[in-house]
Amino acid sequence: MPNTNKHTTWDSLPDTLTAQHISEFLGISRRRVYELFQMNVKDGGIPNFKIGSVTKRVDKADFKHWIALKKEEQFHA
Repeated sequence: MPNTNKHTTWDSLPDTLTAQHISEFLGISRRRVYELFQMNVKDGGIPNFKIGSVTKRVDKADFKHWIALKKEEQFHA
């Protein structure tokens, strides 16, 4: 049975996001989200934090700010 719980609006996103949430919201692969997690924030990476040694999460407010920065960069390019 396909996953019908897609996160495509701000209101549908929880306060703490997984790569899957971000993937669904942005319409990109989870692999690309993980690549953005690995990048330095100064170089365009998504700010994230670790839980344990591997699991990464993103604060919804940080993600929203990252989106705003990406939009701002586009307007000033």
